[in-house]
Amino acid sequence: MLEVDVAVAKVGKHATSESGDTFEMVERPRGGLSFVLADGQRSGKSAKFISNLVSRKAISLLGEGVRDEAAARAAHDYLYAYRGGKVSSTLNIVSILPMHKLVRLSRNNPVPVFVAGPEGVEVLDEPSQPVGFYEHTEPVVSDIPIQENRVLVVATDGLTSAGLRSGEHLDVPGALRDLLASDEEPLAAGELADWLLARAIELDRGRPADDISVLVVAMRGRRDDDGARRLLVRMPL
Repeated sequence: MLEVDVAVAKVGKHATSESGDTFEMVERPRGGLSFVLADGQRSGKSAKFISNLVSRKAISLLGEGVRDEAAARAAHDYLYAYRGGKVSSTLNIVSILPMHKLVRLSRNNPVPVFVAGPEGVEVLDEPSQPVGFYEHTEPVVSDIPIQENRVLVVATDGLTSAGLRSGEHLDVPGALRDLLASDEEPLAAGELADWLLARAIELDRGRPADDISVLVVAMRGRRDDDGARRLLVRMPL
């Protein structure tokens, strides 16, 4: 039997009062889960307002059973109409669909999604536009079968741009290959998310140059047989 382990680690841009990234989760009517990660244009409170607007529109529709790609289009249409095409937001929707034994990825984000497994690391980097700018904007949709020891990494651009100010670069595919190459117990989603976030902050010399959010979905053998779903949240105050 398999289980899906999901974790998010995020941090705001250095010296900015509020992160412009928003993460939301909702349970779908047929038992699956959907996760929404949005990154509003610019940073701080204005970016947070935009990402909240987009994520709340998407999450409300997903909770009503609307398909991911339709929810992404509606979030785009809403932002485009509300702000007249003058602001944008990236939008990633990740849905766990137990009835189909797959993870569906809907991406309106130039940042790729990374899929790692025993066969290597695949980079899903088909060109993709943020929502809000252009009248006709579609999500890039990918279906990933749920298989043991497969890991998905979804992130905002603060992860992939980490270190650029000092001429360095976070090689996410290379890092995943190294982290998953060990013959020891597979890392939990939270451990992977924490490692990637910590490495990005390290490359930015401890002062993140942008908001950074990392969503990790790890598929593995079930650890227990009680059938319970569990959620753990840690937030500094």
